[in-house]
Amino acid sequence: MSAPALESREIELAGQRVGYTLRRSVRKTLGLRIDHRGLTVGVPLRVGLGDIESFIRKHADWVVDQLQARPALPPAESCEPCDGAEIPVLGLPWRLRIGRGGNRIVWHEGIKLGESGPVLELALRAGSSARALLLKALQQRGLELFRNRVEEYCLRLGRPVPLVGLSSARTRWGSCSSRTGIRLHWRLIHLPLPLIDYVVAHEVAHLVEMNHSPKFWSVVESLYPDHASARRALRQAGAALPVL
Repeated sequence: MSAPALESREIELAGQRVGYTLRRSVRKTLGLRIDHRGLTVGVPLRVGLGDIESFIRKHADWVVDQLQARPALPPAESCEPCDGAEIPVLGLPWRLRIGRGGNRIVWHEGIKLGESGPVLELALRAGSSARALLLKALQQRGLELFRNRVEEYCLRLGRPVPLVGLSSARTRWGSCSSRTGIRLHWRLIHLPLPLIDYVVAHEVAHLVEMNHSPKFWSVVESLYPDHASARRALRQAGAALPVL
């Protein structure tokens, strides 16, 4: 069975723009669901957008009230880049060792510096920011890995490898454009490789289908068969990432 077609849309309700996920599938009725991700509208495959928006507006008061009544998500844990702090990289805890130097970054993959696990050493120049150097370290490592993973999945599809860049988008893990290539959020470097690979497979699949149609999800399935479980795990893991 094909995966449901998903589409992100907006509608004006009670004088405010409300984003929602439009979910088309083999069903007979229209339905609304609100959870921590927001509003999802489930509809049969061939229902037109005009009928969909009329249905949402018919329930506008309920939608707005439910969205406003949602409990606030707990704030993400803030990570202060200080000597001895831990930072997740590829799902594993790395110990920060901060000292003096010329803004040098050293990844000690094995047991180094008297530690029981991997160490990220930041040798700061006088007056430099530990946070800025840590961001540079994570983004450099992320970009190198992401390029390799995109190349791997493009080879599986027999597609040319596009440009790969980093993103800091607030709500998306990745994007794909025929003009700018694939952009992946640098914070993915915190996550285990299987979850990174799911995002990569998702964006590479857009090289074939620039939509979220059943054909698109079929391509994702061919690249990453367990994509549904990975998508659920990504939501949970992403909410727990530290904020730098």
